Amino acid sequence: MANNIGVPIRYSLLTFLAFIVSCWGLAAQVKPSKKKKIILIPFEASRFDTSKRKAEFLVYKGLKVMKALPMADREEMPVTLKGVNFTNGTIEFDAKPIENDYVNDLIINFHQKDIYNYESVYLRTRLNETEQRGDAMQYTPYIHGNNIWDLMTPYRGDAVIHNQDWNHFKLVISGMQMLVYINHSVKPTMKVSRLEGNYTTGAISFNGEALFANLIIKPDETEGLSPAEGLDITDNDPRYIRNWQVTYPQYLEKGHELTEDDLPKDTTQWQPIVAERRGIINLSRRFEGEEFTSYPKRNRYTWLKTTIKADIKRSIKIDFGFNKEVYVFINRKLVYNGKNGAGKLYEKNPGGRVDVSNYILEVPLKQGDNELLIGIANQIEGWGMVARLENLDGVTIQNGTDKNP
Repeated sequence: MANNIGVPIRYSLLTFLAFIVSCWGLAAQVKPSKKKKIILIPFEASRFDTSKRKAEFLVYKGLKVMKALPMADREEMPVTLKGVNFTNGTIEFDAKPIENDYVNDLIINFHQKDIYNYESVYLRTRLNETEQRGDAMQYTPYIHGNNIWDLMTPYRGDAVIHNQDWNHFKLVISGMQMLVYINHSVKPTMKVSRLEGNYTTGAISFNGEALFANLIIKPDETEGLSPAEGLDITDNDPRYIRNWQVTYPQYLEKGHELTEDDLPKDTTQWQPIVAERRGIINLSRRFEGEEFTSYPKRNRYTWLKTTIKADIKRSIKIDFGFNKEVYVFINRKLVYNGKNGAGKLYEKNPGGRVDVSNYILEVPLKQGDNELLIGIANQIEGWGMVARLENLDGVTIQNGTDKNP
């Protein structure tokens, strides 16, 4: 009887021990999950570079805050976070407007190479935030010292803003794309399908007259957002004039307008330039150097040219977007000159920005090749244009598939 009982007991014990050893082996093969990194950064003087913009660091209602101080001239200069090189991930912080009687900008910058090149997201607070408006929130890159907001027509919109309280920012950046959430919105307040700055990594900085608090950085936490750039629907539209030749900029004397006497000569040197997303010819990106970032900035101009071939003598319409001053010549005859910029005097819809809805050009063509020349002058901010034929009936434009960055 003892043997009959003892055998199954030993068998059960051995089986149990084998099970324990097996489980231990499986556990050893399972790697521990990688813990997500969260960086909490207090707003303390030792952590920020205030050489370009002065700031105060203080305790406000129990919070360590930074107060960016007003600047007399170049108000866009940033206060830069030291020792952090940000590429992808999530950035969160709170910002509260400083009480005054004018518009406040609450601004964060990232992928900052230097004080001239970075990506920027900002809220524009007003005294009255009860009305919905299309410019409450904006994204823009800074390129060679220029805020090219007026080339970024799609990247502005409405946001729920607290003009007397804290506003919570959450930015999710993954490769070429970004989602922005303002004041704990469930859906993104803004989607940026392609970040358009020149650099994909760099410092984080702040500017605007505001209090800043509660900075959190979560490296590489992108919430599944694709790093590839999103769709540009203009890629499917062959009416855009994408391939041009461009001259090196020259300075335009104050009060001088371009005429036939200023047209390019036979000896003028040209270089190719290709449209970026949305069909934009981005001159701000093309031209760089100390002469374009120094202050005060002078009015500069350049010439763009392309050829339109017509089957017969005819007139065409071109949807034309531009900023600042433009002079349009066909076969060396002026057909249009105009201005566009923020402000009531020259502003064209939408809000002084470059868009194909700015103006409709009526252009007479002769049979055969027609030289389209556009002089465009600019002093500050974005510098560019866009042109789209109303239709392609009887005309041919040279359009390649290559794109600038």
